[in-house]
Amino acid sequence: MDSQIPTGLPSEAEAANELMRLARQINRANRLYHAEDAPDISDADYDALVRRNAALEAAYPHLIRPDSPTNKVGHEIAASPLGKVPHEVRMMSLDNAFTDEEVAEFVARVRRFLSLSADEPVALTAEDKIDGLSCSLRYEKGKLVRAATRGDGQVGEDVTANVAHIKDIVPELTGEDIPDVFEVRGEVYMEKGAFLALNTHLMDEARAAAEAKGEAFDDSKVRQFANPRNAAAGSLRQKDASVTAKRPLRFWAHGWGAASHVPGTTQHEVVRRIESWGLPVSPQFRLCGSVEEMLAAYRAIRDGRAALPFEIDGVVYKVDRLDLQQRLGFVAKAPRWALAHKFPAERAETVLESIDIQVGRTGKLTPVGRLKPVLVGGVTVTNVTLHNRDEIARLGVRPGDRVVLQRAGDVIPQVVDNLSREEDRPAFAFPDHCPECGSEAVAGEGEVDVRCTAGLICPAQRTERLKHFVSRTALDMEGLGDKTIDEFFAKGWLESPADIFRLRRRREDILALDGWKDKSVDNLLAAVETKRRPDAARLLFGLGIRHVGVVTARDLMKRFTTLPALRALAEQAHVKEGEEAVVAASDAYSELISIDGVGPVVVKALGDFFHEDHNRAVWDDLLSEVSPPDYVVETKASEVSGKTVVFTGKLETMSRDEAKAQAERLGAKAAGTVSAKTDLIVAGPGAGSKLKKAAELGIEVIDEAAWAEIVKAAG
Repeated sequence: MDSQIPTGLPSEAEAANELMRLARQINRANRLYHAEDAPDISDADYDALVRRNAALEAAYPHLIRPDSPTNKVGHEIAASPLGKVPHEVRMMSLDNAFTDEEVAEFVARVRRFLSLSADEPVALTAEDKIDGLSCSLRYEKGKLVRAATRGDGQVGEDVTANVAHIKDIVPELTGEDIPDVFEVRGEVYMEKGAFLALNTHLMDEARAAAEAKGEAFDDSKVRQFANPRNAAAGSLRQKDASVTAKRPLRFWAHGWGAASHVPGTTQHEVVRRIESWGLPVSPQFRLCGSVEEMLAAYRAIRDGRAALPFEIDGVVYKVDRLDLQQRLGFVAKAPRWALAHKFPAERAETVLESIDIQVGRTGKLTPVGRLKPVLVGGVTVTNVTLHNRDEIARLGVRPGDRVVLQRAGDVIPQVVDNLSREEDRPAFAFPDHCPECGSEAVAGEGEVDVRCTAGLICPAQRTERLKHFVSRTALDMEGLGDKTIDEFFAKGWLESPADIFRLRRRREDILALDGWKDKSVDNLLAAVETKRRPDAARLLFGLGIRHVGVVTARDLMKRFTTLPALRALAEQAHVKEGEEAVVAASDAYSELISIDGVGPVVVKALGDFFHEDHNRAVWDDLLSEVSPPDYVVETKASEVSGKTVVFTGKLETMSRDEAKAQAERLGAKAAGTVSAKTDLIVAGPGAGSKLKKAAELGIEVIDEAAWAEIVKAAG
């Protein structure tokens, strides 16, 4: 997802559309993060969405929506086997700051609200903001009676049985001045080392399970946790508490909710009292008497972040005096007396030791930087993509350079600066020949990517194309994972797609390999046999012809029904140098170009593919092994049947091709441009001019989440 949310103010109509999209995006992100423990955007991207939403609502308060995320905390708990728990005192979230100036303004705002003079002291506490799962512990007469997650702030999930296995959470408070009722609030988290060990354990478990079933093990299919926060949330919210018991979870307290009485008059005093009862608090919890001290605490915590055994993403400030907290109160979903000062994207310096060139399925040469290992954002980074030839030139990087890496949230690290740019050394020479096969590598007109021209005779492209051929969106073959294809290719058993269907002749050879048993080999061969009458569009897409995506393959097969008919016309439409005008006037070219979604680029790609002898040989060989039936489009009745739908902007949960395929299955026509004939627009971030035109034409606009509901309703 692109975190560069537009900063300018749009027109009122555009603002209304953008607020609608933002509400859906933020609510969806909240659901994935809080309810499903499966976030798909980084914290930085999420914060950018929230800030943009707040800016638009401030500029157009009359456009604030009933479903505005401004008034929501977390996400509503759906049906849960753990049971629901209402919070007696709502669990709030915090407003964020990203700069020193915003922190100073927060303190000034507190002073203005309380009518305090500039020299009147305002003490605040500061502590690191741990990246965990919010949890409330209700103690009655000192004994733990209930534990609940935050949920949507008003209702959470009952995790009482699960927290009993967290060693930091005591079943009974001990010490002085313990209230009859006291809800301790804090974070359940998992340390970085435990997180890595857990993922290793999950991998080992999956390997053992595959061996027990006599199946080949494919580590790419093992579901592991993305980060320690997800691991903590997934471990705490287990239906079976015995699973939680095996996970090394930790807890620390940072506040409280319902209380029969509060044992202190300041935040600092009460937190220290909670600590005296046997519950841990942040070791970096401290009292600050000025903005300067707050920022000094922030910098100290930030600078020591990498050495901490757990993940943190900022510093939390709270007004210390509880009577001032009460006067300040709350606004929307957050207290006026607290603020989260978030860390910027983490950066680190290291040495670029070498630049390797990898060759992908389409022949693209991608430069990969090999780094001296460095810790960035809690992750040890050893490799980084340098994207393409132009990016290397822009950064001026060469092996031996000292570079700056940046990593925000869970996004892939990137090189943002070259500290050795001025050193007098030769520039990196990007190869003009493929490192795998030695064939010429060139960039097409107007393209930045350099590609190997060898096609299927290049070994790197062969293995990548074989992996694409069996992938989920192509033939979807079970049992043929990346490692298996690499192994079989190295043995000389797989060189083209047709060889997959001849693997039955290799049964004894496969059995002789480590990790293969009778059952796993038979399962693989049976999976292959089920694909001998494949869907023609999937087969066409699986061949990896440039510019022929999922939807384009469907569009072509809808017109031609059979693969031989498509090939015949594509060969006639091949464009030879100097004959462009002649071919463009041909019947074959005209017929291809008339297909919705097929333009000159696709026609040229098809013609070029069938012009190559080795591609025709692969095609003929494959069709000697498989017999795809005539292509027939099956559609479902839906609320968009018979309508024209346009997808615009950046889709976040699916590719544009997949979205168009969904529209087709629902009986709709997916168009590329907005016109008076358009019935519906599905808009993602960066939709731009198409939204403006939709507003002018009065066309209904929905976001990706609403489209998903339409697809779901159709069954």
